[in-house]
Amino acid sequence: MSAPTPLHPTNPRIVRLSHEDNVVVAVDPIVPGAVVEGVTASARVPRGHKFAVVAIPEGAPIRKFGQIIGFANRPIAPGEWVHEHNVGLGEAKGDFARDYRFCEEARPVAMVPENERATFEGYRRADGRVGTRNYVGVLTSVNCSATVARFIAEEARRSGLLDAFPGIDGIIPLTHGTGCGYDIQGEGADILKRTLWGYAANPNMGGVIMVGLGCEGLQIDRWKRAYGIEESETFRSFTIQDTGGTRRTIEAGVAALREMLPAVAKARRETVPASELMLALQCGGSDGYSGITANPALGAAVDRLVAEGGTAILSETPEIYGAEHLLTARAASPDIGHKLVEMIHWWEAYTARNGGEMNNNPSPGNKAGGLTTILEKSLGATAKGGSTTLTGVYRYAEPVTAKGFVYMDTPGFDPVAATGQVAGGANVLCFTTGRGSAYGCKPTPSIKLATNSEMYRRMQDDMDIDCGDVLDGTSIEEKGRQIFETILRVASGERTKSEGFGYGDAEFVPWQIGAVM
Repeated sequence: MSAPTPLHPTNPRIVRLSHEDNVVVAVDPIVPGAVVEGVTASARVPRGHKFAVVAIPEGAPIRKFGQIIGFANRPIAPGEWVHEHNVGLGEAKGDFARDYRFCEEARPVAMVPENERATFEGYRRADGRVGTRNYVGVLTSVNCSATVARFIAEEARRSGLLDAFPGIDGIIPLTHGTGCGYDIQGEGADILKRTLWGYAANPNMGGVIMVGLGCEGLQIDRWKRAYGIEESETFRSFTIQDTGGTRRTIEAGVAALREMLPAVAKARRETVPASELMLALQCGGSDGYSGITANPALGAAVDRLVAEGGTAILSETPEIYGAEHLLTARAASPDIGHKLVEMIHWWEAYTARNGGEMNNNPSPGNKAGGLTTILEKSLGATAKGGSTTLTGVYRYAEPVTAKGFVYMDTPGFDPVAATGQVAGGANVLCFTTGRGSAYGCKPTPSIKLATNSEMYRRMQDDMDIDCGDVLDGTSIEEKGRQIFETILRVASGERTKSEGFGYGDAEFVPWQIGAVM
């Protein structure tokens, strides 16, 4: 990527990402008559959008990042704004085919020497995993018990139960909209069971109460048997029907919390290696700068984490669509690469049978920010995963066991995707945004990375790191170092902006799939 040209009213700053590109990205708005790389603009080009620097014949590929992001659906002259009105995917002619090149770019990781590895202050749990927070969760088996779970958490807060336990980060009701009315042997039921187990077992959770109604499809006793869960000083469960109704269940829940909190409070932070971090990678409200600033900078931080022996989880399958060949080329084995391609084919069939198409993504906000096609969005989103070998591919909410850079199949909707990653074991999360997502997460802290300085200044109360200075000359490597150091501080207890607001209770959104009956 070349540095932006200097700001001038008739010579606006632009970024060319590859010498192979036939478009450049506007850092500043381009007005008609402005000269860009010797080409006179014939139309206004908003900041973050694309500008043709050579003639592009009808049907020819549009190139950004050195990759194809679409095809001209009419001749495009030098100086034109390049966006939805003159770009398509070329699917009808088969131009959209990818060469997966399995494993061709997989390389051994140069690990940081043991005596130079980074550390953080975390909670070592009984199973050996390490948490970055110490929460108590009130989970529900079904939506029918959601209000009671919320009442339990509210009563615990109102009564001041946590006042004597400053080492506990909070009591969080994690409710959802399903748990019954579906095929209890089907895929949707399996996903919900995995998600609930993943949250109960996440190392950021010091204790858990599970509340059910009693007659729902997802039976708590069966769920406990499936995962070998026993009642203990840090896990309790009951149903509203067996306990005797709403009031008695709230009382029982508060009593269980009162007994549980001393055991949860015994946890103490200790120095542990950065290899114990499992980082969830998210992007939302993306714009034309996402793939230029915050996403590649986060990718640089991921490369450092992997070299430290840690784990990073990329997800959002609809938002790697069209860029999956970059991941299959990095797969550690053909089986890992084929597993990812099978997920892509599942999504193509899934959207088709529901009357949709994969290019329904990007969203209107993404397009207003300069992203034209899913190919362009995916190429930028994939940059979050850095450059190391892909060591594993996982189903939604499946426990992540591999070290290094891995992939998890999730929808592109951020709260649903992040829920799957946290269920997989993520104990810290980085979230890039260009339009300004206000997302937060519990029990896993979310670090927000702004792709451009204008939005960062406008939403400073929500953003943790400004990556817009990459456009002003800060290197991707330096910004990646800043992100990595912030991850270590947050993992050690430093609060993120979303934690300051209290975000995270309502952002627990398990993927609901299948017929509701």
